[in-house]
Amino acid sequence: MSGKRAAKVPRSVYEKELLRLQTELVKVQEWVRAEGARLVVVFEGRDAAGKGGTIKRVAEHLNPRVARIAALPKPTERERTQWYFQRYAEQLPGAGEIVLFDRSWYNRAGVERVMGFCTDEEYQRFLRQCPLFERMLVEDGILLRKYWFSVSDKEQQKRFRRRMEDPLRRWKLSPMDLESITHWEAYSRAKDTMMAHTDIPDAPWYVVESDDKRRARLNMIAHLLDSLPYHDVPPPALELPPRPPSTGYERPPREERNYVPDHAADL
Repeated sequence: MSGKRAAKVPRSVYEKELLRLQTELVKVQEWVRAEGARLVVVFEGRDAAGKGGTIKRVAEHLNPRVARIAALPKPTERERTQWYFQRYAEQLPGAGEIVLFDRSWYNRAGVERVMGFCTDEEYQRFLRQCPLFERMLVEDGILLRKYWFSVSDKEQQKRFRRRMEDPLRRWKLSPMDLESITHWEAYSRAKDTMMAHTDIPDAPWYVVESDDKRRARLNMIAHLLDSLPYHDVPPPALELPPRPPSTGYERPPREERNYVPDHAADL
């Protein structure tokens, strides 16, 4: 990639291409369902790197019974005593399902490592076991795709500042997010080590440049589509049946029900 920064994608271009890509994602969904495939997409990256917004666009038009988002909270006391990968394995798809991991087992290689939430022994064990775990998933037939969203320090700070000032985004910002600013280089080193151990031929990492959110979303979705051997699955033929004639049903009087006030009428 050249050092020259690309111009931001115009909104009109972005929206048109996003709709086209989302239409293809619906085709992927139908192919996954018809073929009984299992697709796992891992979204990782720094805080405010654009993972959540991209996941939202990927899942926007998909059937939640087929495609679901796995965003696990911190482990319970019981989960802390389990094999580290166990609670993530429980989220893996069955036949005909897609799972989008909004952060994943890679928490151990990132925030847990940097913030001291795991021991060095646990961390080293993760680096040894993760490639084995992922090879087993792929060997079992799971389609595994891993994306790292890369954001610059300046852009991350701008996004943090916008979240602090926007009441609709304030919930996205936690004290842990802000503390990550002071550990920028530690996170960079942790990411480099993680990549060195887990960027394997069976399950390679793909880096998404995400300073431009629109460009990042389009690039990631287009790459995902190109990586899958999907094809069109003809939808079943549907025909709207004729409405049967009335048998004398009468709707109860409105005053017998509690209706929501017409707030829109006051706008």
